[in-house]
Amino acid sequence: MRFRPLHDRVVVKRVESEQKTAGGIIIPDTAKEKPQEGEVVAVGPGARDESGKLVQLDVKAGDRVLFGKWSGTEVKIDGVEYLIMKESDIMGVLNAA
Repeated sequence: MRFRPLHDRVVVKRVESEQKTAGGIIIPDTAKEKPQEGEVVAVGPGARDESGKLVQLDVKAGDRVLFGKWSGTEVKIDGVEYLIMKESDIMGVLNAA
C-alpha cells in the first residue's frame, strides 16, 4: 500500500536510538525514550496561502529531521510504524557535515 499525505503533512519514520550508553550500559526497551529524530518518507504537495497559491514544503523525502517529543500522530501502515505531522512540527533538517 502506498500512502500520500495531503496539504502540508509529512510522513516520518523514526530512527532507532542507540541500544547502549556512552559508558557501554545496555538500555532496555522499557527504559528508552522514543527518538525525536526520523527520516521523511513522503510529503504532501504543500499548503495554500491567502491568495490560494500553493506553497511548496521545505522538506523532501529522504531528509533526516528533528521533531518535538509529542509531535505527530502515530500510525501503522503494512506493519511499519510512522508519524504523520504538519511541516510546522518539524524543528529542523539534519545535514551531514
